[in-house]
Amino acid sequence: MTPHAARSARAWIDGASRGNPGDAGFGVVLETDRDGEEVVGYLGKATNNVAEYAALIAPLTLAAERGVEKLVVYSDSQLMVRQVNGFYRLKAPHLKPIFLEVLKLRQAIPDFIIEHVARDENKKADGLANRAIDERAPLPSWLKLEIPSR
Repeated sequence: MTPHAARSARAWIDGASRGNPGDAGFGVVLETDRDGEEVVGYLGKATNNVAEYAALIAPLTLAAERGVEKLVVYSDSQLMVRQVNGFYRLKAPHLKPIFLEVLKLRQAIPDFIIEHVARDENKKADGLANRAIDERAPLPSWLKLEIPSR
Protein backbone atom coordinates (compact mmCIF):
# COMPACT_ATOMS: atom_id res chain seq x y z
CA MET A 1 0.00 0.00 0.00
CA THR A 2 1.33 3.46 -0.84
CA PRO A 3 1.96 5.75 2.15
CA HIS A 4 -0.98 8.03 1.37
CA ALA A 5 -3.45 5.42 0.17
CA ALA A 6 -6.80 5.08 1.87
CA ARG A 7 -7.24 1.91 3.89
CA SER A 8 -10.98 1.70 3.27
CA ALA A 9 -13.48 2.87 0.69
CA ARG A 10 -17.21 2.84 -0.01
CA ALA A 11 -18.78 2.81 -3.45
CA TRP A 12 -22.30 3.30 -4.73
CA ILE A 13 -22.70 1.74 -8.16
CA ASP A 14 -25.34 1.50 -10.85
CA GLY A 15 -25.63 0.24 -14.39
CA ALA A 16 -28.29 1.31 -16.86
CA SER A 17 -29.48 0.04 -20.21
CA ARG A 18 -32.08 1.70 -22.41
CA GLY A 19 -33.52 -1.43 -23.91
CA ASN A 20 -32.30 -4.85 -22.94
CA PRO A 21 -29.91 -4.91 -24.70
CA GLY A 22 -29.65 -1.24 -25.57
CA ASP A 23 -27.45 1.78 -25.02
CA ALA A 24 -25.80 1.11 -21.68
CA GLY A 25 -23.59 2.85 -19.17
CA PHE A 26 -22.53 2.82 -15.56
CA GLY A 27 -21.91 5.25 -12.75
CA VAL A 28 -19.86 4.96 -9.57
CA VAL A 29 -19.45 7.20 -6.55
CA LEU A 30 -16.29 6.17 -4.69
CA GLU A 31 -15.54 7.62 -1.26
CA THR A 32 -12.49 7.12 0.92
CA ASP A 33 -11.55 8.70 4.21
CA ARG A 34 -9.49 11.19 2.17
CA ASP A 35 -11.58 12.07 -0.87
CA GLY A 36 -14.30 11.10 -3.30
CA GLU A 37 -14.60 10.67 -7.01
CA GLU A 38 -17.12 9.81 -9.68
CA VAL A 39 -16.53 7.33 -12.48
CA VAL A 40 -18.73 6.95 -15.55
CA GLY A 41 -18.54 4.96 -18.75
CA TYR A 42 -20.59 4.31 -21.85
CA LEU A 43 -20.67 0.64 -22.82
CA GLY A 44 -22.41 0.74 -26.20
CA LYS A 45 -25.10 -1.90 -26.67
CA ALA A 46 -25.33 -4.13 -23.61
CA THR A 47 -27.84 -5.64 -21.21
CA ASN A 48 -28.68 -4.10 -17.87
CA ASN A 49 -26.93 -6.99 -16.09
CA VAL A 50 -23.74 -6.37 -18.06
CA ALA A 51 -23.93 -2.68 -17.09
CA GLU A 52 -24.37 -3.59 -13.41
CA TYR A 53 -21.30 -5.84 -13.48
CA ALA A 54 -19.26 -3.21 -15.34
CA ALA A 55 -20.21 -0.76 -12.58
CA LEU A 56 -18.83 -3.20 -10.00
CA ILE A 57 -15.57 -3.79 -11.85
CA ALA A 58 -14.71 -0.06 -11.74
CA PRO A 59 -14.41 0.35 -7.93
CA LEU A 60 -12.88 -3.11 -7.58
CA THR A 61 -10.18 -2.11 -10.06
CA LEU A 62 -9.49 1.21 -8.34
CA ALA A 63 -9.44 -0.37 -4.88
CA ALA A 64 -7.06 -3.11 -5.98
CA GLU A 65 -4.71 -0.62 -7.69
CA ARG A 66 -4.69 1.64 -4.64
CA GLY A 67 -4.16 -1.07 -2.05
CA VAL A 68 -7.51 -0.53 -0.34
CA GLU A 69 -7.94 -3.14 2.39
CA LYS A 70 -11.70 -2.75 2.95
CA LEU A 71 -14.24 -1.97 0.25
CA VAL A 72 -17.98 -1.78 0.86
CA VAL A 73 -20.08 -1.56 -2.30
CA TYR A 74 -23.75 -0.58 -2.41
CA SER A 75 -25.91 -1.55 -5.38
CA ASP A 76 -29.62 -1.51 -6.10
CA SER A 77 -29.26 -4.64 -8.25
CA GLN A 78 -30.47 -7.33 -5.90
CA LEU A 79 -29.77 -10.04 -8.50
CA MET A 80 -26.12 -9.05 -8.92
CA VAL A 81 -25.56 -8.64 -5.18
CA ARG A 82 -26.99 -12.09 -4.51
CA GLN A 83 -24.93 -13.63 -7.32
CA VAL A 84 -21.68 -12.07 -6.09
CA ASN A 85 -22.47 -13.12 -2.51
CA GLY A 86 -23.11 -16.69 -3.67
CA PHE A 87 -26.83 -16.84 -2.87
CA TYR A 88 -27.89 -17.09 -6.52
CA ARG A 89 -26.20 -19.04 -9.28
CA LEU A 90 -25.13 -17.16 -12.37
CA LYS A 91 -27.21 -18.73 -15.15
CA ALA A 92 -26.61 -16.43 -18.14
CA PRO A 93 -23.59 -17.80 -20.07
CA HIS A 94 -22.77 -14.40 -21.61
CA LEU A 95 -22.19 -12.98 -18.10
CA LYS A 96 -19.69 -15.64 -17.02
CA PRO A 97 -16.51 -13.80 -18.22
CA ILE A 98 -17.44 -10.52 -16.51
CA PHE A 99 -18.54 -12.40 -13.36
CA LEU A 100 -15.20 -14.25 -13.25
CA GLU A 101 -13.39 -10.90 -13.58
CA VAL A 102 -15.31 -9.63 -10.53
CA LEU A 103 -14.31 -12.72 -8.54
CA LYS A 104 -10.66 -12.28 -9.56
CA LEU A 105 -10.56 -8.58 -8.65
CA ARG A 106 -12.23 -9.05 -5.28
CA GLN A 107 -9.43 -11.42 -4.22
CA ALA A 108 -7.07 -8.42 -4.12
CA ILE A 109 -9.19 -6.77 -1.41
CA PRO A 110 -8.93 -8.50 1.98
CA ASP A 111 -12.27 -7.20 3.27
CA PHE A 112 -14.86 -6.91 0.48
CA ILE A 113 -18.56 -6.46 1.16
CA ILE A 114 -21.37 -5.86 -1.31
CA GLU A 115 -24.82 -4.90 -0.06
CA HIS A 116 -28.17 -4.29 -1.67
CA VAL A 117 -29.72 -0.85 -1.15
CA ALA A 118 -33.04 0.61 -2.23
CA ARG A 119 -33.08 2.59 -5.49
CA ASP A 120 -33.72 5.85 -3.67
CA GLU A 121 -30.50 5.33 -1.68
CA ASN A 122 -28.58 5.04 -4.95
CA LYS A 123 -29.81 8.10 -6.85
CA LYS A 124 -26.40 9.64 -7.44
CA ALA A 125 -24.94 6.51 -9.05
CA ASP A 126 -28.13 6.12 -11.11
CA GLY A 127 -27.81 9.69 -12.35
CA LEU A 128 -24.18 9.08 -13.30
CA ALA A 129 -25.09 5.91 -15.22
CA ASN A 130 -27.69 7.82 -17.21
CA ARG A 131 -25.27 10.67 -17.80
CA ALA A 132 -22.75 8.17 -19.15
CA ILE A 133 -25.33 7.09 -21.74
CA ASP A 134 -26.51 10.61 -22.57
CA GLU A 135 -22.97 11.91 -23.06
CA ARG A 136 -21.51 8.68 -24.49
CA ALA A 137 -18.80 9.12 -21.84
CA PRO A 138 -15.66 7.18 -22.79
CA LEU A 139 -14.51 4.44 -20.46
CA PRO A 140 -11.69 5.49 -18.15
CA SER A 141 -8.31 4.54 -19.63
CA TRP A 142 -7.43 2.42 -16.57
CA LEU A 143 -10.59 0.30 -16.85
CA LYS A 144 -10.14 -2.89 -18.82
CA LEU A 145 -13.52 -4.30 -19.79
CA GLU A 146 -14.61 -6.90 -22.26
CA ILE A 147 -18.29 -6.26 -22.79
CA PRO A 148 -20.09 -9.57 -23.26
CA SER A 149 -22.67 -9.75 -26.01
CA ARG A 150 -25.81 -11.72 -25.70
